[in-house]
Amino acid sequence: MNLLPTATSTDVQKLRPRVAVLPVGSFEQHGTHLPLITDTVIACVIAREIADTHPVHLLPPLTLSCSHEHAAFAGTVSISARTLHAVIDDIRASLTLSGIHKLVIVNGHGGNYVLSNVVQEANVDSPAVSLFPLGADWDRARDDGGLVSDRHADMHAGEVETSILLHAAPELVGEEYADADHDGGDRSHLLVHGVGPYTRTGVIGFPSHATADKGKAVLESLRQSFDQHLTALGEQAEARSRGLPRQG
Repeated sequence: MNLLPTATSTDVQKLRPRVAVLPVGSFEQHGTHLPLITDTVIACVIAREIADTHPVHLLPPLTLSCSHEHAAFAGTVSISARTLHAVIDDIRASLTLSGIHKLVIVNGHGGNYVLSNVVQEANVDSPAVSLFPLGADWDRARDDGGLVSDRHADMHAGEVETSILLHAAPELVGEEYADADHDGGDRSHLLVHGVGPYTRTGVIGFPSHATADKGKAVLESLRQSFDQHLTALGEQAEARSRGLPRQG
């Protein structure tokens, strides 16, 4: 699948977007059944859903972020929170020069805590940046998708992530997902010890419950929730049906 937007400069000029959408993923372990790029794929899929129905400027993803809690597992690569903060600041400055003053960060990795601070700082003077999806958006999407597990129990490589990939990129899902369930408990000291002490396989969640239909319903719910984020930024949800030129 192509994770990069394919719009030309002329396409963007015709669209005249007021809001840019930046997918932020990660490069970290997701058990044996999902690839290291899982969070990046999910962020891109959500962002593409948005771009298909709203006149936004879809940006390419940031593929490395703050995955330090997964350092015990092979393949994981992280950047510092200060680097991620600086990169987003630079992106915002560049967008401003091109006349785009609003940004939505589509976060695919729960460990990117710094993004909340980025958004808070950016909005001191007036609404300029939103973080999507928030916890309430995910909870609503889980309900709409009929997921069995809750957000705490299904933290990593579980039902929701596997469902989204079964729908959007089934070629990336290994057959092992049917037997990969693992309950990570309360994980009281995750910030101190990382994920390692709570799972031998890297999975914390219940991927055996995943289906492509659930993934499709989750994405549809998130697409609808996005309208509220546009409103919070002082923008109108101009396109409510599919049909905009595809950017991804």
